[in-house]
Amino acid sequence: MSPSLYRVTFLNQGKVYEVYVRRVHQNGLWGFVVLEEFVFGNRSAVVVDPSEERLRDEFGSTKSVQVPMHAILRVDEVSREGPAKITPAEGGNVMPFPFPAYSSGQKEPKP
Repeated sequence: MSPSLYRVTFLNQGKVYEVYVRRVHQNGLWGFVVLEEFVFGNRSAVVVDPSEERLRDEFGSTKSVQVPMHAILRVDEVSREGPAKITPAEGGNVMPFPFPAYSSGQKEPKP
C-alpha cells in the first residue's frame, strides 16, 4: 500500500497555494495545521512550470510548515500528484471569508 498523498490549498499573502504533501495534521500549537513531506513533480520534465519551481524553491528543503487553520481552503486525499501551483486569490472560484460590515468604532447592527 502506498503512503497517503494530500493536495492542500491555502491562502498566503493574497495568493492561493496548492501543494502536495504526505502528512497533514494538527500540532500542539493551537490554530495551526502542519504540512510535512512535500512532493513535487519530476525535475526531468521538458516543460517547467514557473510557479511549481517557485514552490520547490520555497518549500523544497523545508521539514514542516505550520499554516494558520483559517488560511486552509481545502485538503483532499488524492491518488496521484498534480502540478503544485500559485494563483492569484482574486476572481475565480475562491470566496474570501466574510467580515462584518461595521468597524470597531460602530455599533453592531441589530437583527
